Amino acid sequence: MSNFTAGGYAGDISATQTYAALEQDTAAVLVDVRTVAEWSYVGVPDLSPLGRQALFVEWQRFPDGARNPGFVDEVCALLERHGATKENAIYFLCRSGVRSQGAATALTQAGFSQCFNVLAGFEGPLDESAHRATLAGWKQEGLPWRQS
Repeated sequence: MSNFTAGGYAGDISATQTYAALEQDTAAVLVDVRTVAEWSYVGVPDLSPLGRQALFVEWQRFPDGARNPGFVDEVCALLERHGATKENAIYFLCRSGVRSQGAATALTQAGFSQCFNVLAGFEGPLDESAHRATLAGWKQEGLPWRQS
């Protein structure tokens, strides 16, 4: 695919559009790039209604926040184990849609042709009360999720 965003990946897509794409394309994959603490305490996307699972690889390590130097290799290994190829659609999800942009760009640079950033991520931006999951994102859009 040669129609990349200025960020160097295939594009930005809402959480609802991502879920619909995962529902329609059984070869598509959702990769959650948040930290282990976020997965444990905030929750994770639940793809069981689709008979699927999200994949989980930290973009930044917990607790120090350092960039995961093995991110691309870890994602590639997981994708290979799940039968995904460099042509499959890969949707990257973080808390608010920022880290997932970096992840989508990194995998695009590694040769994957359909890497998408999930806009607003799992919890979305802060609202006027400094709370998340009220304006946008996976949770606010009413998509399935669970505590891990």
